[in-house]
Amino acid sequence: MNKSTQSIRPQDVEKKWILIDAQDLVLGRLSTIVANRLRGKHKPSYTPHVDCGDYVVVVNAEKVHLTGKKLTDKKFYWHTGYPGGIKERTMETILTGRFPERVVEKAVERMVPRGPLGRQIMKNLKVYAGATHPHEAQNPQVLDVSSMNEKNKRRI
Repeated sequence: MNKSTQSIRPQDVEKKWILIDAQDLVLGRLSTIVANRLRGKHKPSYTPHVDCGDYVVVVNAEKVHLTGKKLTDKKFYWHTGYPGGIKERTMETILTGRFPERVVEKAVERMVPRGPLGRQIMKNLKVYAGATHPHEAQNPQVLDVSSMNEKNKRRI
């Protein structure tokens, strides 16, 4: 019996396409599942220094939920570079604004490693605000995140 750890090479990786419907899902729980799928941690052949994850397509990103008062109290700050130029935006204004899919993208981006591997992994994530997506030709498998745990879906 061989007790050596197998390290997969980039050319040996088999990538699948996964479709996730984010409607009524809690943002943090959705992001952890997406980050693990992108990283490849769900596979027995996981190798930390190789992009061995799957392609993930997230639809209905504008209908994601946040728990507590994060919708109104969570603020993102940036500075314009001019004196007194600090700006802020709440999570509610981002979700109702022009690019609501950025909420999911940023939540996942903060969960993958920084550096060249993290940037390569983030290219495998496709997030869309509405229910349609242009990846039907890849035949993505539907992953039902709400049935994984009862806390994943927000009940109003």
